[in-house]
Amino acid sequence: MTSRERVIRALKFQQPDRAPRDLWMLPGIPMFRSNELKDVLSKYPVDFAGPRYRYGRGRRCKGREAVVGNYTDAWGCVWHVAEPGVVGEVKEPPLADWSALDSYQPPWELLDEADLSEVNRSCEQTDKFVKVGTETRPFERMQFLRGTQNLFIDLAYGTKEVYRLRDMLHEFFTREMEMWAKTDVDAIGFMDDWGSQNTLLISPELWRSFYKPLYRDYCDIIHSSGKFVFFHSDGNIEEIYPDLIEIGVDAVNSQLFCMDIERLAKLYKGKITFWGEIDRQHILPYGTPEDVRQAVRRVRRALDDGNGGVIAQCEWGINNPQENIEAVFDEWSKPLDEILKEE
Repeated sequence: MTSRERVIRALKFQQPDRAPRDLWMLPGIPMFRSNELKDVLSKYPVDFAGPRYRYGRGRRCKGREAVVGNYTDAWGCVWHVAEPGVVGEVKEPPLADWSALDSYQPPWELLDEADLSEVNRSCEQTDKFVKVGTETRPFERMQFLRGTQNLFIDLAYGTKEVYRLRDMLHEFFTREMEMWAKTDVDAIGFMDDWGSQNTLLISPELWRSFYKPLYRDYCDIIHSSGKFVFFHSDGNIEEIYPDLIEIGVDAVNSQLFCMDIERLAKLYKGKITFWGEIDRQHILPYGTPEDVRQAVRRVRRALDDGNGGVIAQCEWGINNPQENIEAVFDEWSKPLDEILKEE
């Protein structure tokens, strides 16, 4: 079974030979721990690949990402990085004052000058499942542009400018989705971090009225081209799981250990593919390999019935021990009956 076949079977709730593997990592892993990364990937090859492509160079871009200091992204957001190998935080949002909105434009050059000429060939040349990430993250991008506190106030009061900004970004993201829908990638991903440790950052009602229609449009574009929808969100997002299923998200990457995994399984197993993950707040950075194995067993007992619907994904943080990452994939590699027998 090829990697592409394995992932597709998992997404369609058909029995794969094993759960597909997917490893994410913070920038510091390839920057500072490349030998460890090669070692892990040699032992546990992943089933996902990205296409060869290049977006246009943002006119506003300055500095280098993931190094200590400041850098400006293509949208004009100034990021402060206090530790090498991490993404950082936006400290200088360009639309902190709404007066700047009248003259603001998204970085259309990213799309207009994108080179996708090698995408289809790179898809053809691999038997891995090809998924592309995108710029599409409306809630987070609005925070980066406006400032988190300002945006929450805007959403609470429903200021007219917040609708203008949303619609401006939606136009950009819709065009981005349409661009990728014309290629041969297997899946298109987008993201927004919606959860706090215990609940959504805004009310479910506001999420459904203000953001859900955007997500529905993205899913419709992706599905209309015969591709799968992958979505990521941090935090406790249990309240919008039914909505994600309704609009057609095929695979969701969420922080399972912020939620009741067994309840999620009871309500949603077989309706959406659980694309990871293993607790990266506590267990991966601070736990022992046995702690990691116990976490994987909990996920598998709840969600893995051998009929797909799960992807063995974890994120390698800058300080996570190599042996903990290997423990994740080793435990996922064990036969299911062996896991169930240990209950």
